This record gives sequence, structure tokens and C-alpha cells, in this order.
Amino acid sequence: MSFPLLTATAALPAIGAIATAAVPAARRTAAKWLALLFSLGTLVLAAVVFLRFEPGGDRYQLTESRAWIADFGVRYELGVDGIGVALLGLTALLIPFVIVAAWHDADPLETKSTRWRPTQGFFALILMVEAMVILSFVATDVFLFYILFEAMLIPMYFLIGGFGDRAHAGTDESAATQRSYAAVKFLLYNLAGGLIMLAAVIGLYVVAGSFSLSEIAAARANGSLEMATSTERWLFLGFFFAFAVKAPLWPLHTWLPNAMGEATAPVAVLITAIVDKVGTFAMLRFCLGLFPEASKWATPVVITLALISIVYGALLAVGQRDIKRLIAYASISHFGFIILGIFAMTSQGQSGATLYMVNHGISTAALLLVAGFLITRRGSRLIADYGGVQRVAPVLAGTFLIGGLATLSLPGLAPFVSEFLVLVGTFSAYPVAGIIATSGIVLAALYVLVLYQRTMTGPVQESVRSMPDLRARELAVAVPLIAVLIFLGVFPKPLTDVVNPAVEHTMSDVQKKDPQPEVEAAK
Repeated sequence: MSFPLLTATAALPAIGAIATAAVPAARRTAAKWLALLFSLGTLVLAAVVFLRFEPGGDRYQLTESRAWIADFGVRYELGVDGIGVALLGLTALLIPFVIVAAWHDADPLETKSTRWRPTQGFFALILMVEAMVILSFVATDVFLFYILFEAMLIPMYFLIGGFGDRAHAGTDESAATQRSYAAVKFLLYNLAGGLIMLAAVIGLYVVAGSFSLSEIAAARANGSLEMATSTERWLFLGFFFAFAVKAPLWPLHTWLPNAMGEATAPVAVLITAIVDKVGTFAMLRFCLGLFPEASKWATPVVITLALISIVYGALLAVGQRDIKRLIAYASISHFGFIILGIFAMTSQGQSGATLYMVNHGISTAALLLVAGFLITRRGSRLIADYGGVQRVAPVLAGTFLIGGLATLSLPGLAPFVSEFLVLVGTFSAYPVAGIIATSGIVLAALYVLVLYQRTMTGPVQESVRSMPDLRARELAVAVPLIAVLIFLGVFPKPLTDVVNPAVEHTMSDVQKKDPQPEVEAAK
């Protein structure tokens, strides 16, 4: 039996979570270093997965399959495709930066008690989320994916509700109340989506007789699996609803601004840059792969919802007074672009959507983590409490600007490539939708530049006059992320080579071909 590389990549952070949680209460620094070492080890294994993956090879590679719950036909079945390997790499890349950025976020405010270990628990929860997300990107058994899809809600709930942002304008009681509200809202929305998905998962098993993606695909290919049109549409809706909540897609998005606003900046990165990608990834793998006809049937409505997300999220970002909520609404707009690219059902659109998942994760992490450093210094999330920061902390202001420019998809930075491909793919199939989507670009420039102008330029406010610039630990977070944004902005080929063959498989699943340009015959 070959070495189970995918299992090892997911198991290492899970083992790290257990080891970190077991560190004695007084050894907080040791727990942090242990968590960081396990995350770096996971990054090394993810790099091995990426290097061993052959873009021109089988659709699912490095496969593993073992009996799990035999009586119900459930198997522990793993395999990675080009889309999964890109997002696995994103997850493994970002977690070490999340841990370093959150180095002091869970330090206890009082040190009288040595029995309570909030620091150990905080970093253990981050590693547990990483393990579940990685496994969800490589799970090829639908029931296994569902278990992971729901289980990751538990550590996220405690990260939001138990380790909230300390830069809160209210009293301790009001801050705790708002954190609890945000955590419960996050949990209830996603549990509701998961329960509906569970009914669809059971329905799929009744119809297909299997949870295995490979077995379902083989049965569809040889004609032994036939779904009634109405059945396929109902099953599609059950899956899509859960993924739209996770994504988040308008109007199921309202939990995200609360969760990101009340969480620490690193946990907010965990939410929008990593966990939410499971929703958009699952639309490609499960909605389009399992229900191709229903996906084409739902396309007009999904594209409409995606366009509303793009414009609505951007408009609300323009009017925000809270830095983190502004970034949250910007992310809703960006997820609209991702879903638009997926359901445009063109190779350019779906390649762009996959690249957008990766590039949005990196750009949002860069902007949000630097914003977190800024908020920690001032103790406020309100934009009005800042001004003239670039004069006292020029490196902080410069990294914040680059993160913002990446968010608005400036040419030369990674998100531009993905947004351009999404728009090209949308224009070729749905020109009107492409025109509407471009308004999101204009609005993105507005909310990013206004945010920078109000916080970084102008007269130096007295409250920021003594603000220190980025320290070595913070530079170790910001500089590599910016370097990756620039590298993928000028040379995206390593990602496109991996993603494009997987997109071809997805296009084959839905039996779609790219529209051919109309060329008038010469007279």
C-alpha cells in the first residue's frame, strides 16, 4: 500500500491540535511554537502533494479508499483534483501566517489562574479547523464530506464566541453579548444549511445507491443511473442551499459581517479566506458534478443572485464605518464574482473562479491581518478614529495599501488575473451579466481608496501620534503575503496549469462548450 499522503496532510494538524491543547497552562509560548511547527509541517506535506500532482493525469490522484460504515455504504475515500490541490495549498499556506499574526490574541488578560488554558485552546482550535478543511477538499465520498462540512462549525463557533476581538467600543458585557450573538448566528445559519443538505445526501444515496463520486460518475457514464428531472433539481437545491450559506451568497450572507466583526482579525481570515472557500469549492465538485442538468436549469437564478451579491456587497462596503465590517462586505462582493464565474459555465469563467478563490484568500489575508495590527494599536475598529497613520507608521500604511490594491484587483497583483478571467468568461456567455458585474470593480476602487484616505492620509490624529510601525513578527506576516500576491500577479502559470485540466473535467460533466466568437464573413 502506498503512503497515504492525503491522510497524513490532514492528520498532522489534527495531531498538532491535540498536542497543543495538552501543553501545561503555564507554557503558553511553548504551545504557540508547537502549533506553528505543526502548521509548517502541514505546509511541507501540502507542497509534496502539489509537486506529486500531475495536471495531465487522472482526474483524482493520490487516491485512498477504505471501508468505513459498510452497512450504509460509507467509505473513507480521498482523492485530489486540480481545484482541490490549489485550495489545499491555500489553506496550508495561510495557517502559519494566521498563527503568527494571532501570537498574542489569546493571551489571558489575568494570570491569577493557572488551570485555564485559553492560549492552548485557541491555537488547538485553529489547527483542528485546518485539518477538517484540508480533508473536505480531498474527500470524494459525499457522506464523508458532509461530516466534515458540519464538524468544522464546532471549532469555528468557539473561536468566534470565545476569543472575540478585544478592540471593542462597548463594555465587557456588551462585547461578550455581541460575540455570542455573532457566534450563534454563524452556527444557526450554517446548521440550517447543513440539515437541508443532509436530506439531499440521503436522497442521493436512495437514488444512486452510493456516496462515492467515482461510482456515481461510472454509473452515470454506463447509463445505469437515471435521475428524474424533478428529483435531480430538488437534490441540487438541497446541496446548493448549504453551499450558498457557507459561501456566502446573498441573501444568505448576513451572518458573515457579524462573525468577522466580532472575531479577531486572524480568525476573520480563517472564516472568509479558508472556511468559506469550502462552499464555492463544493459548488464545482458536487453541484455541477452530481447534478449537471439541474445546475444548467438553475443558472439564470444563480447568476442573478451572484450579481446582487457583487453590487450589494460593494455598496454596503462603501458606507461602512467599521474597518472589519467593510472588508466583510467586500468579501461578499468577491464571492459573488466567484459564483458568477462558476455558473457562467465557460472554461475561462471557472478557471477564473478557482483562481479567485486562491487569490481572494491571499489578498484578504494580507489586508485583514494588517488591519488587525492597526486595530490592535489604536484599540478601535472605527474608521473615524484614524487619520495620518502613514506619517507615523509608513511601513504599516504601505502594506495596508498594497493589500487594498490587491482587493480592488489592480493589474500586476494576483486578483486581477482571476477577476479578468471571470469577466471574460461571463461576457462570452452572458454579456449583460458581465456588464453589470464590472460595476463591482468601480465600487471596489471607491471603498478601498476611501478607506485608505480616511485612515492613512490627512492630519495626524492625536490618538495615533505615538503609534509604532510594524514589528519584526508583523513584517514576517505581511511581507511574504505581499510577495505571493506580486508573484501570482505576474506569473500565474503554476496555478493555471493545475486548475485548467480540472475545469475541463467540470465542463465535460455539464456538457458545456465555450461559446465561439461571432466573426462576420468578409464581403
